Amino acid sequence: MLKYILRRLLMLIPVMMGVTFLVYFIISLTPGDAASIILGDGATEEAVIELREKMGFNDPIILQYTNYIKGLLSGDMGISYDTGKNVSTEIIARFPNTFKLTVIAIFLSVVISIPIGVISATRQYSIFDNIGMILALVGISMPTFWIGLMLIILFSLNFSFFPSGGMDGWKSLILPAFTLAIASTAGITRTTRSSMLEVIRQDYINTAKAKGVSRKVVIRKHALKNALIPAITVIGLEFGVLLGGAVLTETVFAWPGIGRLMVQSIQTKDTPMVLGCVIVFALSFSIVNLIIDILYAYIDPRIKANYS
Repeated sequence: MLKYILRRLLMLIPVMMGVTFLVYFIISLTPGDAASIILGDGATEEAVIELREKMGFNDPIILQYTNYIKGLLSGDMGISYDTGKNVSTEIIARFPNTFKLTVIAIFLSVVISIPIGVISATRQYSIFDNIGMILALVGISMPTFWIGLMLIILFSLNFSFFPSGGMDGWKSLILPAFTLAIASTAGITRTTRSSMLEVIRQDYINTAKAKGVSRKVVIRKHALKNALIPAITVIGLEFGVLLGGAVLTETVFAWPGIGRLMVQSIQTKDTPMVLGCVIVFALSFSIVNLIIDILYAYIDPRIKANYS
């Protein structure tokens, strides 16, 4: 298991290199001049040329990227073109907000989706099952930003139950958390239902029933544990997706997290800040997937045997 973990951690190095290069190259193709953005509209042409030369913006893109990687390997994520502050300091200050929002959203998704998926599977083709699957389909189909706007109109403008944006107390978490949770709830529900249907048709489930074990015990102790293995995969993936999806949600709700910071940085062509945000997202997604793989070993002994 330790060798597997170390191997996965080493694999993060080429992943980070590929992600950062791709983002760096794409940003270099976007319109606008970073030097002009830094100095503002009132800057003279001479000042812009001088700053462009000083910051190395005239260097080839490969050289610029190499210099960035050298600084990154030494622990320096660069200085923000927009604020003039250290990128790592800005990200550290905002990451807890994004992480808190994502954790609450995935918690809501799991609490809602697992019971619905289990009940839908055990009552296949019932009214509850049909309603659950229709709601899941609707949840997957709706764009995240549209859900956020609809929730703001309904619960902030019409009824004034919750604030429409910002971060001011626990009420500010409700709407953005539910916005993120809706789409992931739909996906986890469908996966749990499909997995549960497959498990409850296995021979060992029929054997347990034949021995006189009650239906509730069979579902809870025998079927659910095995059915959760695919669901855990989806939950892990959804957690990474929610971190990325927080970009739109945080923008809609003016939530001071990394997602909103990245959108603002893209608008000002703040390359170091954009790269810093992308690195955090990619690293978080990879670590979550590693944790999920390790959890497999404790849920299914067969997987643990493969690691050893």
